[in-house]
Amino acid sequence: MILQHNSNHPLEILQKKFGYAQFRLNQAEVIDDLIAGRDAFVLMPTGGGKSLCYQIPALIRSGVTIVVSPLISLMKDQVDALKSNGIDAAFYNSTLTSGEAKQTLAKLYAGALKLLYIAPERLMADDFLSRLDQINLALFAIDEAHCVSQWGHDFRPEYTKLQTLRTRFPKVPLIALTATADAQTRADILNVLGLNHATTHISSFDRPNIRYTVIAKDDPLKQLAHFLAQKGDKSGIIYALSRKRVEQISEKLQSQGFKAAAYHAGLPLDVRAEVQEHFIKDQLQIVVATVAFGMGIDKPNVRFVVHYDLPKNIEGYYQETGRAGRDGLPAEALLFVGGQDIVLARSLIEQGQNERQKSVEIQKLNAMIDFSEAMNCRRGVLLNYFGEHLLAPCMNCDICLNPPECFDATVLAQKALSCVYRLQQNFGVKYVIDVLRGSKAERIQSLNHNQLSTYGIGADLSEKAWSNIFRQLIHQGFLLQDMANYSVLRLTEKSRPLLTGEIKLSLAKPRFNEKNSPRNNSRKTEQRIDCDPNLFASLRALRKQLADQLELPPYIIFSDATLVHMAKLQPKNRSQMLQVNGVGEVKLERFGDAFLHAIATFSG
Repeated sequence: MILQHNSNHPLEILQKKFGYAQFRLNQAEVIDDLIAGRDAFVLMPTGGGKSLCYQIPALIRSGVTIVVSPLISLMKDQVDALKSNGIDAAFYNSTLTSGEAKQTLAKLYAGALKLLYIAPERLMADDFLSRLDQINLALFAIDEAHCVSQWGHDFRPEYTKLQTLRTRFPKVPLIALTATADAQTRADILNVLGLNHATTHISSFDRPNIRYTVIAKDDPLKQLAHFLAQKGDKSGIIYALSRKRVEQISEKLQSQGFKAAAYHAGLPLDVRAEVQEHFIKDQLQIVVATVAFGMGIDKPNVRFVVHYDLPKNIEGYYQETGRAGRDGLPAEALLFVGGQDIVLARSLIEQGQNERQKSVEIQKLNAMIDFSEAMNCRRGVLLNYFGEHLLAPCMNCDICLNPPECFDATVLAQKALSCVYRLQQNFGVKYVIDVLRGSKAERIQSLNHNQLSTYGIGADLSEKAWSNIFRQLIHQGFLLQDMANYSVLRLTEKSRPLLTGEIKLSLAKPRFNEKNSPRNNSRKTEQRIDCDPNLFASLRALRKQLADQLELPPYIIFSDATLVHMAKLQPKNRSQMLQVNGVGEVKLERFGDAFLHAIATFSG
């Protein structure tokens, strides 16, 4: 094993450098793996603390840690945050001048850097790899690792070249990290990157601070304006599928007095950079964007994410909504759904050239549609998609806050499950429904499925009603859709007691045409911060003033979560200030006295 750079314990570094009292779920175990020189695969939700999993080992192991990052903006955010905690870090990308690039490489050769952030294509260039052969390497960290997989929602061909790292540098530990990956994508990541002996660490996908709400489109611009009017000066992102719609929404919001701006790949680079900078510095409240925006944003105080159009898959939706509330404070995810959204999303997929890829994307779109039409806890549906099961309703989504009417569906569910069984678990939802309803389709007759005992036993229900039942059976874990095999239905162990009559099942009646308003749910259980709101506002104002002076994003100084904890504890001296989550020794030295003074002189 490479000799350790110093004798600091990981927990000691966490407390002194980063200002946190204890590790979150799985962080300590991942860190121990890397310190010991073992490879690791980490699946951890956005805001779960993935970066610390490699940043702390980077400070303990001898040598430099190479961090593969897909976006320039993400590199800058990470490096700024590390420097603010007194850690030697740099990025090496196309934004550097020739002189800056040479200076960064000189630091790399001199062993003056602990972390270097770099894009995959630049890392895998032959000349750069040759340089690395001569350098003491602590470890490789591959962020957004789902980009290596064709099953992933954001596949990038340049990421696949990273597979040679494991063979070229066999003694350097490698960690792959992602917030979004289903079972097929996880397996693909391990295979492509050669992580055959990696320890896998999977945290919960649950983001309990995010409230999920889905509403039917009915004059969506008016619905959106009403939602935003309740948000005050809070930061948010609005996603739309087309550049044209992005610009239309942005112009409409600007005309109504909102501090909003458009962001999409068709805008000049300098315009996009300016929008992003104003947003992360809290000079802009709302960014209206295509999915080109956000992956590189490390801004923890985004309080809401709106999807004006239906996303193409649950992975993308989960990742995009995960940009809200990264600090753990209350946040909202609002999804608008209209019939034309589905048509548009399908047409975009059909434009692809790879037939296999199109098939995968259609299956994933169908899962997204199912989520939008769910009649049980939204959070439960999301977690179930990723193979995790919620033990009780979350009470923080529109379905839990405004429950639909339910009915005894035991017999209907038994018919559905029995039909899946009789079809030997080899067909998808539509075919099973056709058999249940007694369809005379040629395929059913040619396969003799019209001879099954379950043929026609559901003829009294419409296709839409059966679709609703199957959707809920999938969401509640009685059935599994095998995405890797054309979404055929499989029975789960959970279905056995239902089939045998040992348990009964209640399902929700569909609300096919309901046009609900996002305000209904927010009134029911308003999410509040746990401190004096006036003191919190005062500390935010001070943070903004300091950030403007230093030309930094406010969250680089302290996150909203740190300010909430500070306002709650109201420390009176430096020792007490160190008890605030997010206040480490370097930040205490730089900013502690100013915030202590603000707390001491606060009059309420």
